[in-house]
Amino acid sequence: MDFTETLKSRSKLFSIFLILTLSLLGMGAMGATNLKAMKKNLDGLYFGSLVPIVELNTILQTYHDNLVGTLYRAKEGQIAPNEFKSEIEFAIALIDKEWKSYEAHFKRDEELEYVAYAAAELKETNAYFATILRAFEEGQDMRQLSFGQLEKKVTHIHQVIKKLISYEIDIAKYERKNFLSMHEDLLLKLGVLLVMVILGVMVVSYYVLKSIQSDQSALEMSAKKLKIANKKLESVSYTDSLTSLHNRRYFNLVYERELKRAKRNNAYITFMMLDIDFFKQYNDTYGHIKGDAVLKKVASVFQDILKRPSDYVFRLGEEEFGVLLTDTSETNSASVAQTICDAVLAAQITHESSKIEKYITISIGVACCIADGALDEELLMAKADEALYRAKEGGRNRYELTTEISTATPLEAEKQSA
Repeated sequence: MDFTETLKSRSKLFSIFLILTLSLLGMGAMGATNLKAMKKNLDGLYFGSLVPIVELNTILQTYHDNLVGTLYRAKEGQIAPNEFKSEIEFAIALIDKEWKSYEAHFKRDEELEYVAYAAAELKETNAYFATILRAFEEGQDMRQLSFGQLEKKVTHIHQVIKKLISYEIDIAKYERKNFLSMHEDLLLKLGVLLVMVILGVMVVSYYVLKSIQSDQSALEMSAKKLKIANKKLESVSYTDSLTSLHNRRYFNLVYERELKRAKRNNAYITFMMLDIDFFKQYNDTYGHIKGDAVLKKVASVFQDILKRPSDYVFRLGEEEFGVLLTDTSETNSASVAQTICDAVLAAQITHESSKIEKYITISIGVACCIADGALDEELLMAKADEALYRAKEGGRNRYELTTEISTATPLEAEKQSA
Protein backbone atom coordinates (compact mmCIF):
# COMPACT_ATOMS: atom_id res chain seq x y z
CA MET A 1 0.00 0.00 0.00
CA ASP A 2 1.57 3.32 -1.04
CA PHE A 3 1.61 6.54 0.94
CA THR A 4 -1.40 8.03 -0.89
CA GLU A 5 -3.60 4.98 -0.24
CA THR A 6 -2.52 4.97 3.39
CA LEU A 7 -3.61 8.59 3.76
CA LYS A 8 -6.93 7.77 2.10
CA SER A 9 -7.52 4.82 4.48
CA ARG A 10 -6.66 6.93 7.50
CA SER A 11 -8.96 9.65 6.20
CA LYS A 12 -11.78 7.13 5.83
CA LEU A 13 -11.18 5.73 9.33
CA PHE A 14 -11.13 9.23 10.76
CA SER A 15 -14.36 10.05 8.91
CA ILE A 16 -15.98 6.90 10.30
CA PHE A 17 -14.74 7.75 13.80
CA LEU A 18 -16.03 11.32 13.46
CA ILE A 19 -19.43 10.19 12.19
CA LEU A 20 -19.81 7.62 14.97
CA THR A 21 -18.69 10.15 17.57
CA LEU A 22 -21.17 12.75 16.33
CA SER A 23 -23.87 10.08 16.25
CA LEU A 24 -23.11 9.10 19.82
CA LEU A 25 -23.11 12.73 20.91
CA GLY A 26 -26.45 13.18 19.16
CA MET A 27 -27.87 10.14 20.94
CA GLY A 28 -26.51 11.48 24.21
CA ALA A 29 -28.28 14.77 23.62
CA MET A 30 -31.52 12.91 22.92
CA GLY A 31 -31.06 10.92 26.13
CA ALA A 32 -30.53 14.12 28.10
CA THR A 33 -33.66 15.62 26.53
CA ASN A 34 -35.69 12.57 27.52
CA LEU A 35 -34.29 12.77 31.05
CA LYS A 36 -35.43 16.38 31.27
CA ALA A 37 -38.85 15.39 30.00
CA MET A 38 -38.97 12.63 32.60
CA LYS A 39 -38.02 15.13 35.33
CA LYS A 40 -40.73 17.51 34.17
CA ASN A 41 -43.36 14.77 34.28
CA LEU A 42 -42.19 13.65 37.72
CA ASP A 43 -42.44 17.26 38.91
CA GLY A 44 -46.01 17.25 37.68
CA LEU A 45 -46.65 13.97 39.47
CA TYR A 46 -45.16 15.32 42.73
CA PHE A 47 -46.81 18.76 42.77
CA GLY A 48 -49.89 18.41 40.52
CA SER A 49 -51.30 15.13 41.87
CA LEU A 50 -50.40 14.82 45.57
CA VAL A 51 -53.23 12.50 46.57
CA PRO A 52 -52.81 12.83 50.36
CA ILE A 53 -52.87 16.64 50.12
CA VAL A 54 -55.97 16.50 47.90
CA GLU A 55 -57.69 14.31 50.51
CA LEU A 56 -56.74 16.63 53.39
CA ASN A 57 -57.87 19.69 51.42
CA THR A 58 -61.17 17.95 50.70
CA ILE A 59 -61.64 17.46 54.45
CA LEU A 60 -60.91 21.14 55.09
CA GLN A 61 -63.30 22.24 52.35
CA THR A 62 -66.03 19.92 53.66
CA TYR A 63 -65.75 21.38 57.14
CA HIS A 64 -65.91 24.93 55.82
CA ASP A 65 -68.43 24.67 52.98
CA ASN A 66 -70.64 21.72 53.90
CA LEU A 67 -70.76 21.63 57.71
CA VAL A 68 -70.23 25.25 58.80
CA GLY A 69 -71.99 26.63 55.72
CA THR A 70 -75.00 24.36 56.29
CA LEU A 71 -75.23 25.38 59.96
CA TYR A 72 -75.16 29.08 59.06
CA ARG A 73 -77.87 28.52 56.47
CA ALA A 74 -79.93 26.60 59.06
CA LYS A 75 -79.55 29.47 61.51
CA GLU A 76 -80.84 31.91 58.87
CA GLY A 77 -83.70 29.57 57.99
CA GLN A 78 -82.42 29.15 54.41
CA ILE A 79 -82.51 25.33 54.36
CA ALA A 80 -85.23 22.74 54.88
CA PRO A 81 -84.91 20.36 57.89
CA ASN A 82 -84.61 17.21 55.76
CA GLU A 83 -81.99 18.86 53.55
CA PHE A 84 -80.10 20.06 56.65
CA LYS A 85 -79.96 16.54 58.06
CA SER A 86 -78.96 15.03 54.73
CA GLU A 87 -76.14 17.52 54.14
CA ILE A 88 -74.71 17.17 57.68
CA GLU A 89 -74.74 13.35 57.48
CA PHE A 90 -73.23 13.40 54.01
CA ALA A 91 -70.45 15.80 55.07
CA ILE A 92 -69.50 13.73 58.13
CA ALA A 93 -69.48 10.54 56.05
CA LEU A 94 -67.32 12.23 53.39
CA ILE A 95 -64.82 13.42 56.02
CA ASP A 96 -64.60 9.90 57.50
CA LYS A 97 -64.10 8.42 54.04
CA GLU A 98 -61.36 10.87 53.02
CA TRP A 99 -59.58 10.45 56.36
CA LYS A 100 -59.60 6.64 56.09
CA SER A 101 -58.19 6.97 52.59
CA TYR A 102 -55.50 9.32 53.90
CA GLU A 103 -54.59 6.96 56.77
CA ALA A 104 -54.25 4.09 54.27
CA HIS A 105 -51.24 5.77 52.63
CA PHE A 106 -47.73 4.91 53.80
CA LYS A 107 -46.78 6.81 56.96
CA ARG A 108 -43.33 7.35 58.39
CA ASP A 109 -42.66 6.47 62.03
CA GLU A 110 -42.17 10.11 63.02
CA GLU A 111 -45.64 11.12 61.81
CA LEU A 112 -47.67 8.22 63.25
CA GLU A 113 -48.12 9.87 66.64
CA TYR A 114 -49.41 13.13 65.14
CA VAL A 115 -51.66 11.27 62.70
CA ALA A 116 -53.18 9.42 65.67
CA TYR A 117 -53.67 12.76 67.45
CA ALA A 118 -55.26 14.26 64.34
CA ALA A 119 -57.57 11.24 64.04
CA ALA A 120 -58.73 11.73 67.63
CA GLU A 121 -59.36 15.46 67.04
CA LEU A 122 -61.24 14.66 63.84
CA LYS A 123 -63.38 12.11 65.68
CA GLU A 124 -64.14 14.59 68.46
CA THR A 125 -65.05 17.35 65.98
CA ASN A 126 -67.32 15.01 63.99
CA ALA A 127 -68.95 13.92 67.26
CA TYR A 128 -69.57 17.59 68.02
CA PHE A 129 -71.39 18.04 64.71
CA ALA A 130 -73.29 14.79 65.27
CA THR A 131 -74.41 16.18 68.65
CA ILE A 132 -75.68 19.32 66.90
CA LEU A 133 -77.58 17.13 64.43
CA ARG A 134 -79.18 15.14 67.26
CA ALA A 135 -80.17 18.33 69.00
CA PHE A 136 -81.74 19.57 65.76
CA GLU A 137 -83.67 16.31 65.38
CA GLU A 138 -84.96 16.72 68.94
CA GLY A 139 -86.36 20.11 68.00
CA GLN A 140 -83.73 22.54 69.25
CA ASP A 141 -83.78 25.92 67.49
CA MET A 142 -80.58 26.35 65.45
CA ARG A 143 -80.62 30.05 66.21
CA GLN A 144 -79.66 29.19 69.82
CA LEU A 145 -76.49 27.41 68.68
CA SER A 146 -73.23 28.94 69.99
CA PHE A 147 -71.39 29.84 66.84
CA GLY A 148 -68.42 31.06 68.91
CA GLN A 149 -67.79 27.51 70.09
CA LEU A 150 -68.44 26.22 66.57
CA GLU A 151 -65.85 28.54 65.06
CA LYS A 152 -63.38 27.59 67.78
CA LYS A 153 -63.84 23.89 67.00
CA VAL A 154 -63.49 24.39 63.25
CA THR A 155 -60.48 26.71 63.63
CA HIS A 156 -58.73 24.13 65.79
CA ILE A 157 -59.34 21.22 63.40
CA HIS A 158 -58.23 23.42 60.51
CA GLN A 159 -54.93 24.04 62.26
CA VAL A 160 -54.47 20.32 62.94
CA ILE A 161 -55.11 19.35 59.31
CA LYS A 162 -53.07 22.23 57.87
CA LYS A 163 -50.10 21.00 59.87
CA LEU A 164 -50.50 17.62 58.20
CA ILE A 165 -50.72 19.31 54.79
CA SER A 166 -47.51 21.24 55.50
CA TYR A 167 -45.81 18.01 56.46
CA GLU A 168 -46.96 16.24 53.29
CA ILE A 169 -45.70 19.15 51.18
CA ASP A 170 -42.34 19.05 52.94
CA ILE A 171 -42.10 15.32 52.28
CA ALA A 172 -42.88 15.91 48.59
CA LYS A 173 -40.15 18.55 48.40
CA TYR A 174 -37.72 16.21 50.11
CA GLU A 175 -38.52 13.41 47.65
CA ARG A 176 -38.12 15.81 44.75
CA LYS A 177 -34.76 16.98 46.10
CA ASN A 178 -33.60 13.38 46.22
CA PHE A 179 -34.83 12.84 42.69
CA LEU A 180 -33.00 15.93 41.43
CA SER A 181 -29.80 14.68 43.04
CA MET A 182 -30.28 11.32 41.38
CA HIS A 183 -31.07 13.11 38.13
CA GLU A 184 -27.80 15.10 38.25
CA ASP A 185 -25.82 11.97 39.07
CA LEU A 186 -27.45 10.18 36.19
CA LEU A 187 -26.57 13.00 33.80
CA LEU A 188 -22.95 12.95 35.04
CA LYS A 189 -22.72 9.20 34.63
CA LEU A 190 -24.16 9.49 31.14
CA GLY A 191 -21.48 12.04 30.23
CA VAL A 192 -18.68 9.84 31.58
CA LEU A 193 -20.09 6.86 29.76
CA LEU A 194 -20.18 8.81 26.50
CA VAL A 195 -16.53 9.85 26.88
CA MET A 196 -15.49 6.25 27.52
CA VAL A 197 -17.55 5.03 24.60
CA ILE A 198 -16.08 7.66 22.25
CA LEU A 199 -12.52 6.59 23.25
CA GLY A 200 -13.29 2.98 22.43
CA VAL A 201 -15.78 3.56 19.64
CA MET A 202 -13.64 1.96 16.89
CA VAL A 203 -13.59 -1.32 18.82
CA VAL A 204 -16.96 -1.56 20.51
CA SER A 205 -19.09 0.81 18.46
CA TYR A 206 -21.76 -1.77 17.72
CA TYR A 207 -22.35 -2.64 21.40
CA VAL A 208 -22.27 0.97 22.47
CA LEU A 209 -24.81 2.00 19.87
CA LYS A 210 -27.05 -0.88 20.82
CA SER A 211 -26.81 0.00 24.54
CA ILE A 212 -27.64 3.68 23.96
CA GLN A 213 -30.57 2.80 21.73
CA SER A 214 -31.86 0.48 24.46
CA ASP A 215 -31.46 3.22 27.10
CA GLN A 216 -33.24 5.69 24.85
CA SER A 217 -36.17 3.31 24.37
CA ALA A 218 -36.40 2.82 28.13
CA LEU A 219 -36.42 6.59 28.70
CA GLU A 220 -39.12 7.13 26.08
CA MET A 221 -41.18 4.34 27.63
CA SER A 222 -40.82 5.92 31.09
CA ALA A 223 -41.91 9.29 29.71
CA LYS A 224 -44.95 7.70 28.03
CA LYS A 225 -45.92 5.89 31.22
CA LEU A 226 -45.68 9.11 33.20
CA LYS A 227 -47.86 10.93 30.66
CA ILE A 228 -50.46 8.15 30.84
CA ALA A 229 -50.37 8.27 34.65
CA ASN A 230 -50.94 12.04 34.62
CA LYS A 231 -53.87 11.67 32.21
CA LYS A 232 -55.43 9.02 34.45
CA LEU A 233 -55.04 11.25 37.51
CA GLU A 234 -56.65 14.16 35.63
CA SER A 235 -59.53 11.92 34.52
CA VAL A 236 -60.15 10.76 38.11
CA SER A 237 -60.35 14.37 39.34
CA TYR A 238 -63.15 15.09 36.82
CA THR A 239 -65.14 11.84 37.22
CA ASP A 240 -67.81 10.85 39.72
CA SER A 241 -66.51 7.69 41.40
CA LEU A 242 -69.93 6.03 41.74
CA THR A 243 -71.53 6.60 38.32
CA SER A 244 -68.44 7.28 36.15
CA LEU A 245 -70.19 10.41 34.86
CA HIS A 246 -68.54 13.82 34.85
CA ASN A 247 -68.61 15.43 38.31
CA ARG A 248 -69.55 18.92 39.52
CA ARG A 249 -65.96 20.14 39.15
CA TYR A 250 -65.90 19.23 35.46
CA PHE A 251 -69.38 20.70 35.00
CA ASN A 252 -68.15 24.10 36.19
CA LEU A 253 -65.33 23.95 33.64
CA VAL A 254 -67.36 22.72 30.65
CA TYR A 255 -70.47 24.83 31.31
CA GLU A 256 -68.55 28.10 31.23
CA ARG A 257 -66.55 27.04 28.17
CA GLU A 258 -69.54 25.86 26.10
CA LEU A 259 -71.64 28.88 27.04
CA LYS A 260 -68.90 31.21 25.81
CA ARG A 261 -68.61 29.21 22.59
CA ALA A 262 -72.39 29.37 22.02
CA LYS A 263 -72.31 33.14 22.58
CA ARG A 264 -69.53 33.59 20.03
CA ASN A 265 -71.40 31.54 17.43
CA ASN A 266 -74.87 32.80 18.39
CA ALA A 267 -75.88 29.14 18.58
CA TYR A 268 -78.40 27.04 20.53
CA ILE A 269 -77.49 25.87 24.02
CA THR A 270 -79.60 23.59 26.22
CA PHE A 271 -79.24 22.78 29.89
CA MET A 272 -81.32 20.10 31.62
CA MET A 273 -81.79 19.48 35.34
CA LEU A 274 -82.76 15.84 36.03
CA ASP A 275 -83.98 14.42 39.32
CA ILE A 276 -84.91 10.82 40.18
CA ASP A 277 -88.49 10.80 41.49
CA PHE A 278 -88.95 9.82 45.15
CA PHE A 279 -85.35 8.70 45.49
CA LYS A 280 -85.24 9.34 49.24
CA GLN A 281 -88.19 7.00 49.66
CA TYR A 282 -86.33 4.43 47.56
CA ASN A 283 -83.33 4.60 49.86
CA ASP A 284 -85.58 4.35 52.92
CA THR A 285 -87.25 1.24 51.47
CA TYR A 286 -84.37 -0.63 49.87
CA GLY A 287 -81.27 0.82 51.54
CA HIS A 288 -78.40 2.96 50.28
CA ILE A 289 -76.53 0.08 48.64
CA LYS A 290 -79.41 -0.58 46.25
CA GLY A 291 -79.84 3.19 45.94
CA ASP A 292 -76.26 3.42 44.65
CA ALA A 293 -77.03 0.62 42.19
CA VAL A 294 -79.99 2.66 40.90
CA LEU A 295 -77.77 5.71 40.40
CA LYS A 296 -75.35 3.59 38.35
CA LYS A 297 -78.18 2.12 36.26
CA VAL A 298 -79.76 5.51 35.56
CA ALA A 299 -76.33 6.93 34.66
CA SER A 300 -75.81 4.10 32.14
CA VAL A 301 -79.20 4.93 30.58
CA PHE A 302 -78.05 8.54 30.09
CA GLN A 303 -74.77 7.38 28.53
CA ASP A 304 -76.60 5.07 26.11
CA ILE A 305 -78.73 7.98 24.86
CA LEU A 306 -76.30 10.91 24.88
CA LYS A 307 -73.45 9.74 22.68
CA ARG A 308 -72.52 12.85 20.68
CA PRO A 309 -69.13 14.39 21.47
CA SER A 310 -70.99 17.63 22.26
CA ASP A 311 -73.38 15.94 24.74
CA TYR A 312 -72.28 16.20 28.36
CA VAL A 313 -73.82 14.34 31.32
CA PHE A 314 -72.96 15.27 34.91
CA ARG A 315 -73.82 14.05 38.36
CA LEU A 316 -74.46 17.27 40.30
CA GLY A 317 -75.77 15.90 43.60
CA GLU A 318 -77.13 12.79 45.29
CA GLU A 319 -79.91 11.96 42.79
CA GLU A 320 -79.56 15.14 40.73
CA PHE A 321 -78.00 15.13 37.26
CA GLY A 322 -77.30 17.71 34.60
CA VAL A 323 -77.18 17.48 30.80
CA LEU A 324 -75.59 20.09 28.56
CA LEU A 325 -76.37 20.06 24.83
CA THR A 326 -74.94 22.36 22.17
CA ASP A 327 -76.32 23.15 18.72
CA THR A 328 -79.62 21.46 19.65
CA SER A 329 -82.93 23.21 18.91
CA GLU A 330 -85.97 23.34 21.17
CA THR A 331 -87.67 20.51 19.27
CA ASN A 332 -84.65 18.23 19.43
CA SER A 333 -84.03 19.10 23.09
CA ALA A 334 -87.62 18.18 23.91
CA SER A 335 -87.22 14.92 21.99
CA VAL A 336 -84.06 14.06 23.92
CA ALA A 337 -85.75 14.81 27.26
CA GLN A 338 -88.74 12.61 26.39
CA THR A 339 -86.41 9.82 25.25
CA ILE A 340 -84.61 9.96 28.60
CA CYS A 341 -87.89 9.78 30.54
CA ASP A 342 -89.08 6.83 28.46
CA ALA A 343 -85.74 5.00 28.72
CA VAL A 344 -85.54 5.33 32.51
CA LEU A 345 -89.09 4.00 32.87
CA ALA A 346 -88.34 1.22 30.36
CA ALA A 347 -85.42 0.08 32.50
CA GLN A 348 -88.12 -1.24 34.90
CA ILE A 349 -86.26 -0.65 38.14
CA THR A 350 -88.81 -1.62 40.78
CA HIS A 351 -89.84 1.19 43.15
CA GLU A 352 -92.66 0.16 45.47
CA SER A 353 -92.54 3.45 47.39
CA SER A 354 -93.16 5.60 44.30
CA LYS A 355 -96.42 7.49 44.29
CA ILE A 356 -96.79 7.53 40.52
CA GLU A 357 -95.31 4.32 39.08
CA LYS A 358 -94.14 0.93 40.26
CA TYR A 359 -90.78 1.61 38.60
CA ILE A 360 -88.10 4.28 38.94
CA THR A 361 -88.95 7.45 36.96
CA ILE A 362 -87.29 10.77 36.35
CA SER A 363 -88.37 14.42 36.08
CA ILE A 364 -86.55 16.89 33.83
CA GLY A 365 -86.40 20.66 33.56
CA VAL A 366 -85.16 21.89 30.16
CA ALA A 367 -83.93 25.40 29.38
CA CYS A 368 -83.10 26.05 25.71
CA CYS A 369 -82.26 29.24 23.86
CA ILE A 370 -80.01 30.85 21.28
CA ALA A 371 -77.10 32.32 23.22
CA ASP A 372 -76.14 35.94 22.78
CA GLY A 373 -73.62 38.21 24.44
CA ALA A 374 -76.01 39.20 27.22
CA LEU A 375 -77.01 35.67 28.32
CA ASP A 376 -76.42 35.18 32.05
CA GLU A 377 -75.00 31.73 32.81
CA GLU A 378 -76.71 31.62 36.23
CA LEU A 379 -80.06 32.44 34.64
CA LEU A 380 -79.96 29.46 32.25
CA MET A 381 -79.44 27.10 35.19
CA ALA A 382 -82.14 28.82 37.23
CA LYS A 383 -84.65 28.46 34.37
CA ALA A 384 -83.86 24.77 34.08
CA ASP A 385 -84.36 24.40 37.83
CA GLU A 386 -87.73 26.20 37.62
CA ALA A 387 -88.78 23.92 34.77
CA LEU A 388 -87.80 20.89 36.87
CA TYR A 389 -90.00 22.17 39.69
CA ARG A 390 -92.94 22.50 37.28
CA ALA A 391 -92.31 18.97 35.99
CA LYS A 392 -92.53 17.64 39.54
CA GLU A 393 -95.61 19.72 40.32
CA GLY A 394 -97.19 18.44 37.10
CA GLY A 395 -97.04 14.81 38.18
CA ARG A 396 -93.39 13.80 37.64
CA ASN A 397 -92.13 11.22 35.12
CA ARG A 398 -92.15 14.03 32.55
CA TYR A 399 -90.24 17.06 31.34
CA GLU A 400 -90.97 20.76 31.17
CA LEU A 401 -89.34 22.93 28.49
CA THR A 402 -88.78 26.68 28.72
CA THR A 403 -87.41 28.86 25.93
CA GLU A 404 -88.17 32.20 27.57
CA ILE A 405 -84.68 32.94 28.82
CA SER A 406 -84.29 36.64 29.62
CA THR A 407 -80.93 38.08 28.58
CA ALA A 408 -81.28 41.09 30.89
CA THR A 409 -78.54 41.55 33.44
CA PRO A 410 -79.51 41.17 37.13
CA LEU A 411 -79.42 44.99 37.54
CA GLU A 412 -81.67 45.51 34.52
CA ALA A 413 -84.05 42.81 35.71
CA GLU A 414 -84.27 44.50 39.09
CA LYS A 415 -85.10 47.83 37.46
CA GLN A 416 -87.79 46.22 35.28
CA SER A 417 -89.42 44.52 38.28
CA ALA A 418 -89.42 47.83 40.14
